[in-house]
Amino acid sequence: MIPRHLKIMVVILFVLIALLGLSTYRLKHNAERSSGKVALDKLPVAPPVTGPTSSATLYVADDHTGLLTRTTVNIPLPPASSERTQQIVRNLLALYQTTPSPHEIGEGADVNDVYFVKDGLVVLDFNSEFAEKHPSGILAEELTVASIVATLHANNPEILKVKILVEGKERETLAGHADLQTPFDAANFTQMVKDLQ
Repeated sequence: MIPRHLKIMVVILFVLIALLGLSTYRLKHNAERSSGKVALDKLPVAPPVTGPTSSATLYVADDHTGLLTRTTVNIPLPPASSERTQQIVRNLLALYQTTPSPHEIGEGADVNDVYFVKDGLVVLDFNSEFAEKHPSGILAEELTVASIVATLHANNPEILKVKILVEGKERETLAGHADLQTPFDAANFTQMVKDLQ
């Protein structure tokens, strides 16, 4: 029979090994983030877009100022509206996933699909990483939503309302604060952004 104090020592050793492994993993992860490395498997994966480049307007959120900055980029864009819109949103998300980032979002966030419904309503279906890994906080979440909605409206003024889904399903909030149940009024967001500049 194994003495009781020996059993306790073995359990304590296993707990220490587990804690050491977790600590090593966190240190490695933090070192990669602070050194500017972004894991390639964490960035959105999409088929390469080829063809002529077009200019697109991005409203880029800045966590330090709490404002959006209008930026024009030249990127290859497909001719179809839904694919074009998806590519613009992907470029915005990719910008946020580089280091250093002006605005933090979850690693691996991507837009799965874009649907033009009717009467100016566009539905964006994001992957689970977009919501589950998004930093929680009123300002962080509102900046993400405002950035996406203002970017969509700037590139296609016919977009009047934007509905956000996650993995094809409605979600109450983005990460606990920004309400995702009601479609966003694109013209109001764009005007709000202009007023703040």
